[in-house]
Amino acid sequence: DMKKIALTLIALAAFAAALSADDRPISFDRLPSAAKSYIETNFPGENASFVTKDDDLIRPDYTVVLTNGIKMEFDHSGALTQISSPDGIPAEQVPVSIRNYVKAHYPDAGYLEFEIGRHTYEVKLTNRMELKFNKNFHIIEIDD
Repeated sequence: DMKKIALTLIALAAFAAALSADDRPISFDRLPSAAKSYIETNFPGENASFVTKDDDLIRPDYTVVLTNGIKMEFDHSGALTQISSPDGIPAEQVPVSIRNYVKAHYPDAGYLEFEIGRHTYEVKLTNRMELKFNKNFHIIEIDD
C-alpha cells in the first residue's frame, strides 16, 4: 500500500541523512567482539535498528542505534566512546564516581549522554547541565 511505501521511503531517507559520507551499514555480527558483548550485557533482548562502520581502514569507529533509541559509538577495538538517547540512558552506564557527584549536586537529573574521551569523561544531564571530569573523576568543567 502507498502509505507503507511512503513511510518506508521517509525512514530510509532519514537513515541516509543520519549517515555521514564515510559511514556504511554493516551487520551486528561484524562489530568488534567487545562492542557486541557490551551491548548484549547491558541491553539484553534489545535489537539494533542499524549499525554503521566508518571507512577508516586502520582505526574505524562503529555506531549502533538500538530499537529503543539508544545510540552508542565504539572505537576500533570495540570500546565504548559515547552513549546517548533523547529519552535518557540508564544511570548504570555512567561510572559510579560521576553518579555520586551528580546525585549530590543535581539529585533530580537524569542522563542524556555519556562520553569517554582520551583524558576526560563528559555527561549531559536532563537539566541541560554538561559536566566534564578528568580521568580521576574530579570535576573540571561545568556548562549549562
